[in-house]
Amino acid sequence: GRTPIRSAGLAGPASGGLLVSTDHGIPLHDLLDFEYVSPPDGATTAEVRMPIGPGSVGPTGNLHGGAIATRVDLTSALAAAKATGFDLERESLITTDMHVRYLGRPRTAGVVGQASIVRVGRQLIVVDCEVVDDDGHLVAAADVALMVVPIRRPLDAVADEGGGS
Repeated sequence: GRTPIRSAGLAGPASGGLLVSTDHGIPLHDLLDFEYVSPPDGATTAEVRMPIGPGSVGPTGNLHGGAIATRVDLTSALAAAKATGFDLERESLITTDMHVRYLGRPRTAGVVGQASIVRVGRQLIVVDCEVVDDDGHLVAAADVALMVVPIRRPLDAVADEGGGS
């Protein structure tokens, strides 16, 4: 089954491979109430579910495109991290390009992002991701490119040291 997640974080040894809340890490993920189980290392697919609720709908009451795009981004990053042996202590995984095609509206109370690796290069990872409702009806299709880069200091740390504007 799936384990509800309140914020993103990579699995540690004590978690048994499940992603666990490390804090309130990413408030947007909290708002959208994402649920997922961490794929095993080396996996080339990932899945993230989201119930459709007040935080994920637009003014018309329909699922908001930004909620769909956020799920595509997270699902693709999760697949890329597991497929590459991504090292959270030394690297950042950033989205360099994302194209989302919105194809329909969900007919159920939840949607699932399903990502699969297309290609892993030395730095660039290309992922395909589909978003379907709980009955398998296609809601969106996307292609995403992510890049692995060395960790950099946060911008606020640079500014505190007199290096910012």
